[in-house]
Amino acid sequence: MTDILQIDPVKKERMIALIDALNSASLAYYGGKEEVMSNYEWDSLFDELLALENETGLVLEDSPTHNTGITEKNNNRDVHEYPALSLAKTKKVSELCDWAGERDIYLSYKLDGLTLVLTYDNGTLSKIMTRGDGVTGSNITYLKDAISGFPVNITYKGHLVIRGEAVITYKDFEEINSLFEDEDDKYANPRNLASGTLSLDDPQKVKERHVSFNAFTLVHIDDDIKDWGDRMDFLINEGFKTVEFSRCNAQTLPALIDEYTLKVEDGRMDIPVDGLVICYADNDYANTGSVTGHHATRAGLAFKWADVSAFSKLKYIEWSCAASTISPVAVFESVELEGTNVSRASLCNISEMERLGIGDECTVEVIKANKIIPKCISVKDSSGHFVIPSKCPVCEAETRVNISPRSGTKTLQCVNPDCPAKQGKKFTRFVSKSGMDIDGLSIQTMIKFMNVGFIKEFDDIYRLNEHADAIRSMEGFGDKSVDNMMNSITASRNVKAVNFIYALCIPMIGLDAAKKLVGTLGFDGFIKKLEDGLGFEQIDGIGPERSSKITEWFKDSKNAEMLKRLLNEVNILEGEAKDTSGGALAGITFVITGDVHIFKNRDEFKAFVEERGGKVAGSVSAKTAFLVNNDIESTSSKNKKANELGIPIISEDEFMSRFGN
Repeated sequence: MTDILQIDPVKKERMIALIDALNSASLAYYGGKEEVMSNYEWDSLFDELLALENETGLVLEDSPTHNTGITEKNNNRDVHEYPALSLAKTKKVSELCDWAGERDIYLSYKLDGLTLVLTYDNGTLSKIMTRGDGVTGSNITYLKDAISGFPVNITYKGHLVIRGEAVITYKDFEEINSLFEDEDDKYANPRNLASGTLSLDDPQKVKERHVSFNAFTLVHIDDDIKDWGDRMDFLINEGFKTVEFSRCNAQTLPALIDEYTLKVEDGRMDIPVDGLVICYADNDYANTGSVTGHHATRAGLAFKWADVSAFSKLKYIEWSCAASTISPVAVFESVELEGTNVSRASLCNISEMERLGIGDECTVEVIKANKIIPKCISVKDSSGHFVIPSKCPVCEAETRVNISPRSGTKTLQCVNPDCPAKQGKKFTRFVSKSGMDIDGLSIQTMIKFMNVGFIKEFDDIYRLNEHADAIRSMEGFGDKSVDNMMNSITASRNVKAVNFIYALCIPMIGLDAAKKLVGTLGFDGFIKKLEDGLGFEQIDGIGPERSSKITEWFKDSKNAEMLKRLLNEVNILEGEAKDTSGGALAGITFVITGDVHIFKNRDEFKAFVEERGGKVAGSVSAKTAFLVNNDIESTSSKNKKANELGIPIISEDEFMSRFGN
């Protein structure tokens, strides 16, 4: 037993400092929005603490080398049926091979998200819990319809417990983050966004952020399935999305690790990955392991890539405006980093530049965080001071340094409320599938074009071909991607009237309202009413509030001029008014809820009803003729309301038999 009194007090003090720093960073990483330190720095401090513990034989209370997780601030907590223990980690392939020994193993990706535990009974999802501290977690079953990647109902009727990772793709992370104007509201990484999203109370908001569940192990099944891979195949057959996995052994493992690693390095993985995991193929053997330091010794072994860094001379700082924030980017002499040439890395904000010690001239040390995102982690040979621009790179308005009252972080802001870079939501909607349907124009791409002056208004998108050669020379673009973008822009010139009106971003006018406007007036009639200054309240489903929003929007000369310019660029299709007064469903109001199986989704079902003159409402009222719900015996609020009002509840099949002809 270690004699604490004999331990070097300097080393003990260092261990206390390391534990405090690591746990503070973990709390921020798991529950906050602002990173205290990078994964690279965290791993370095963790390794230092582990070395000191091995040297001294002392493990202090709250050491992150021996705890199971972070306790979440949520009162709705349950105890895990099977404790969710953490895996031991290594950065050495040789240690993975030693662990495998003579046994067959499986290799899979270690996703960087939020671990969830799903429980099924009698073929129905009965519980969703977060991992929490591994012993207890938060019950978030209310989000069952807001997260993709798993079925609510399965064919297997026994007791089932599954663990998986809830993740948000890099693409969705960038697009969602770009919509937050306040720097304090932004998330540091996709993992934090997933964590923050699953703490929201509104399932609809969660659904909009595209959180996806990826099963990584079948914890319990009543049936006897011994092979880990067979257990994962069982989940796939039941409709679960799973991590990618491959069977191997100690001899074939190194080559397979290279293959899996290359897929991350060359950008084929759009979901965040922070390592790999191996586990024994023999599930019974894996379950016989002991528990040491809160690790199940045979449950699996995690492999974390050793970060490779490179030094390069800083050329200049590029300032890029997105939403209200103007963010610094380090541009340096190109260096090869993990198989790719890197010449740019985000510096986050002014506070981070000051922390690193960025100068007018300096050498920066760069890594690729999780083998994907270039990040500056240190600076040397710094001289002079960096210059904060006084004008916005997009609109040339004045800038100001903002200091967050919550975090003290310094960010640079554009003071112009009409700066195009602040219209991220509008531009995203304009190019969306429901709008002009233009592929290749993510909000990040459009912001790049805004920062170099290619885009200021919607119609500038239709003149991007004038900058095609310049775009080809920009980092991240190639001939094929530029050609595809230009072809998509050209194709979008032929647009349905409903989609065009939606793309205009008129307040309170979504697809449903646009359908009502076009269906009643036709596109030409809609434009004529706009120009005449007449209202739209007489149209069913529009009403006085929406009508006033439309007329107010057009009274703004900027919007009227923009509409005129756009109409010179596009060809409007399907703009005729539809006569549905004699439709088979005219005068009948439906409410549609729950899953559907005949139609692809509820939107398609709704379109079917409306094309036949019927109406689809969002809530049950005395005006509702039928509630369509395939779970007729459900105790949902809509079913209860329908029963109270004496409104018939019919299944989708019954709807089709009565109204489908």
